[in-house]
Amino acid sequence: MSARFLLPLLCAFSLPVLAAPGHFSFGEPGKAAEADRTVTITLGDMYYEPGSVQVKAGETVRFVLKNDGALLHEFSLGDAVMHAEHQKHMLMMQQMGMLTPTGMSSDMGKMDHSQHDMSGMQHGKMTHDDPNTVMLEPGQSAELTWTFSRSGGLEFACNIPGHYQAGMVGNVEVQP
Repeated sequence: MSARFLLPLLCAFSLPVLAAPGHFSFGEPGKAAEADRTVTITLGDMYYEPGSVQVKAGETVRFVLKNDGALLHEFSLGDAVMHAEHQKHMLMMQQMGMLTPTGMSSDMGKMDHSQHDMSGMQHGKMTHDDPNTVMLEPGQSAELTWTFSRSGGLEFACNIPGHYQAGMVGNVEVQP
């Protein structure tokens, strides 16, 4: 693989809304042991249950996530602009063969990246490990703990191609 494609691959697939590496305008990763409360969210095929959550600015919430669906799903905290940008990267991941309907491929070495324009990608890693996002295969459970820094509206969403558009998005109302 040429160096022209290697560097963008190493720097691909993160959300470009980071004010600085690891910093989000709406909060930061928290510690589960310091959570003010726990919210359990079920990921089904094209829905979340519950579909909305209210939190307070400064609150640390431990999200316990369970994929009860038959498909690969994601739980990603952000605003609509972040999700729209992330969806572009997820589509590229799907086109490259990294995403299947039920999982992620870790066999990047055998994929032909020469047919994909990587020029628009920045920040992040191929491992899809942004601190505001968890990807779950069918039957998997995971946790994400977040400290919300300011009031306003956010979303939790699945950005796998077509899932957000099919209604797999929920609201996080961050109250003062």
